[in-house]
Amino acid sequence: MFRLALAVSVALASSASAVELRPIAVRTGTEGLTRLPLTVTNADREAIACHAEVAHWYSLELATVAPGASAEIELWRDPATGTLAALNDKRENLPVERLWCGEVGRAYMTRAQIVLDTAAAEPHVACRAGSERIVCD
Repeated sequence: MFRLALAVSVALASSASAVELRPIAVRTGTEGLTRLPLTVTNADREAIACHAEVAHWYSLELATVAPGASAEIELWRDPATGTLAALNDKRENLPVERLWCGEVGRAYMTRAQIVLDTAAAEPHVACRAGSERIVCD
């Protein structure tokens, strides 16, 4: 029993030392970024939720839009790299990999991917019901 406990302790200690933790620099604020507000108009009969997929496969809800209403989603673009970012409550830049909107409660299943025209000063999309997913253009 002692040998088993010793072997487990050694295995755990060696795997723990294999993890190297380093501080990473997180960009905060909007200095050097260009504001790129996205307006989403909901032409559907149901409320829609718009999300961003940010680095490492997390999604962040950016807005909920009632039927017949519009919402402005604040996005930021780094002109040097082209990176599109959303800011969290700490004003940390969260790189956006993908944007989509879908019906509230089923946003991912009914999603329409938003392709931004980053050349437009203030991009606008209108979303409406489709056959299985909403359509945003």
